[in-house]
Amino acid sequence: MKTLSLLLALLGVAAITGFTVWFGAGTVLHSVLSVGVGGFLLLALFQLASDGLLGLAWRVACPRQVLGASLGRLVFARMMREAGMTCLPFSQLGGIALGIRVTRLGRAAPGAPPPDWPLATAASVVDLTAEVIGQIGFIAAGLLLLLLRRPDSPLASPLGLGILLGVGAVGGFLWAQLGGGRLAGRAAMRLSRHLAGSHARGLGTRLLPAQDGLDALQASLQRFYARPWRVAGGCLLHFAGWLASGLWVWLAYRLLGAHPGPLAALTIEAVASGALSVSFLVPAGLGVQEAAYVSLGSLFGIDPQISLGLSLIRRGRDLAIGAPMLLAWQALELRRLRAARSPAPRLRPPGNPPALPLTRSSPDA
Repeated sequence: MKTLSLLLALLGVAAITGFTVWFGAGTVLHSVLSVGVGGFLLLALFQLASDGLLGLAWRVACPRQVLGASLGRLVFARMMREAGMTCLPFSQLGGIALGIRVTRLGRAAPGAPPPDWPLATAASVVDLTAEVIGQIGFIAAGLLLLLLRRPDSPLASPLGLGILLGVGAVGGFLWAQLGGGRLAGRAAMRLSRHLAGSHARGLGTRLLPAQDGLDALQASLQRFYARPWRVAGGCLLHFAGWLASGLWVWLAYRLLGAHPGPLAALTIEAVASGALSVSFLVPAGLGVQEAAYVSLGSLFGIDPQISLGLSLIRRGRDLAIGAPMLLAWQALELRRLRAARSPAPRLRPPGNPPALPLTRSSPDA
């Protein structure tokens, strides 16, 4: 898998280089620099506001009385997840693991116990599920806008098929979270014991910790899904977050000198997000993101070098936000490591006076 990821990353870098050479490196560079420092900071601040909205979506789906983490901690964990996915391109699942780790770091919210690993993992699974549901709705809205603007677009059929497959995948994922995973795990354990024959007792002993962990995760998931209206609220806020990403694209195009309408920008971002979701094996979507923006922008009369500049600005934004987040996480982990290694102060038993130093008696005493 690592070899495949490396190969896809190299192909993606080659594709980006090829696009830049084909459209003219000077023209693309001029498009990127035309945004200016102020424009880039505006785009970064817009993204930070969107991250706050996504953290709020996590808080709505996973209330404080169940998940002992503050809203600020969830925003930080959400940003850390994105940083891991964009700045550490060879570890897509690493971003999710970082988000789970950060959810457990720091102090718990007032009146709530700190989350354990099953609870933090379940919270991340619920948030990811809500995000995917919101994304499917966003892509469906983009498909509708595309059909209204370009009824004969060749992208309509594969995009519609992708939406149907996404709905089926989310349905199966929800079934597994709501009890199907526990049934499948127990069935697999029974089958393993049956196949093991005389070694069934020893195999069952080795499988018990895994089954206990699965049961703990399932119980944690049930605690969140026992409030379906809150999960639905998280889905709606994630849908709003995806709409905000379309407005970010519209703002970036305006700063680059292009003037697509807000609905056109939403369509471009929706279809591009669909392309990126099916290319999850490509680290950080290298090459795929650039091809999506260039081809979709051309449908709306936007010059390819401007769309390529948009993609490069987006990558620069991800690095400008993600790299400090990773450094902050490393500093937090280092502080925890030092605190764990520092010796605990010795406490004197209550009621015992401190011992006086012994002095040698004088010979004249």
